[in-house]
Amino acid sequence: MSRLPTITFASNDLPEEGNLAVLSDKSLTLPDALAGEGVNRALDVAKFEGSKGKSTQILCPADTALDKLIVLGTGDLNDLEEQDWLNFGGKLQSIIGEGETSILVPDTHQAVAMAQGAVLSAYKFDRYKTKSGGKKDDKKKSKEGQSLTFLTDDPKAAKKAWEAASGIVDGVMLARDLVNEPANVLTPKDFAKRAKKLTKLGCKVTVLHGKDMDKLKMGALMGVARGSRNPPRMAIMEWHGGEKDDKPIAFIGKGVTFDTGGISLKPGAGMGDMKGDMGGAAAVTGLMHALAARKAKANVVGIIGLVENMPDGDAQRPGDIVTSMSGQTIEILNTDAEGRLVLADALHYCREEFDPKFMINLATLTGAILVALGKEHAGLFSNDDDLSEQLSAAGKVTHEKVWRMPLTKAYDKLIDTKNADMKNIGGRYAGSITAAQFLQRYVGDTPWVHLDIAGTAMDSGSSDINSSWASGWGVRLLDRLVADNYES
Repeated sequence: MSRLPTITFASNDLPEEGNLAVLSDKSLTLPDALAGEGVNRALDVAKFEGSKGKSTQILCPADTALDKLIVLGTGDLNDLEEQDWLNFGGKLQSIIGEGETSILVPDTHQAVAMAQGAVLSAYKFDRYKTKSGGKKDDKKKSKEGQSLTFLTDDPKAAKKAWEAASGIVDGVMLARDLVNEPANVLTPKDFAKRAKKLTKLGCKVTVLHGKDMDKLKMGALMGVARGSRNPPRMAIMEWHGGEKDDKPIAFIGKGVTFDTGGISLKPGAGMGDMKGDMGGAAAVTGLMHALAARKAKANVVGIIGLVENMPDGDAQRPGDIVTSMSGQTIEILNTDAEGRLVLADALHYCREEFDPKFMINLATLTGAILVALGKEHAGLFSNDDDLSEQLSAAGKVTHEKVWRMPLTKAYDKLIDTKNADMKNIGGRYAGSITAAQFLQRYVGDTPWVHLDIAGTAMDSGSSDINSSWASGWGVRLLDRLVADNYES
């Protein structure tokens, strides 16, 4: 994997030499030690105006003994949000280069946010690259690494805050790793093993095998797994950080480690992207890592249903009828509508086993949500207004945004069938909504949200804090939801 920057915090005494980065708003006010005629002249020549996200580099600036001065514009400070500070950190990381650099950020919270952005920006999934493709001296240089020291008013407080913040970053990168892994490596069995590693952080992790799920009569999930030589798993991750008698909050993820569509085979073009059809399970696993790493004061359950959907001779067929763990029967009209079958049993299991305060499931569930919302928002479907509003608020802070979609009985009729309690697809229209209506039949009166993340979890657009195919979407969103609303 790519080398991540080393992060340290120190008092805000400016270094007399080396590399220094500072921030400037449109007033172009710099620390007194840098406010010499030479630096001002360099900024003027570069036509630097302090605009948000714009930067300039001054080599061996006059009036100083520095090797390099980097100035990054913030624009109007009154307009900045928390996410902007992560973006500033990511932008600086990408332009600073290797070696040691000091970054002056007096405010502790802003310094920690920038450190988060810097680490997230540096992430690259290059585990399987065997050649750098560069020159010999480039290889030698790459061994130096990047060291970032944030100069802040209260370095002790910053170090303490970083202990928690870095755990969240690690959770995001774990989710990215999982989504980026090829399906021949990340089988259901291997995914469950990676989830099991959370025991090192204090989580209790239980892994159910096929025979366990057969005994529980998880006919919906097991039906999806029938066609694969890689047997299914279900991993149950528990973090007990709240009061002993408090009900847990629960997160459930779809973990289809590869989706061919089964007998209802997908077109070949783009099928390779279906290694990311476990983005929901990746987000839940990354979230559990983040919560455990920062020792969240809440009781939390994460459940991931892990299967591979393949067109083997034993695979389930269109027209089959299966019985889910809840006892409800499902007519399979399209084997490519498999994620909802996995979630149906996982949701029911969670409700029966843990009786949680609420359940939030995440799934790369439908292409229809991409048609509706593109890649800017995840689709939110819910039976609870308060929980929906809390998620929307968290999304505005983290910029992992959600958009609420409708659920009504009129849509429910689209998945009724004369042959079973329901069918696993509706008609041509409202595909994301009918998928959510299907899931709602497995949650009872438990407050619940379904997040369709098909547009946000993979094939991500480049940003200041991510250039990877996988975004790790959902970890920061849900961590913020927990932190703002559900910690004791």
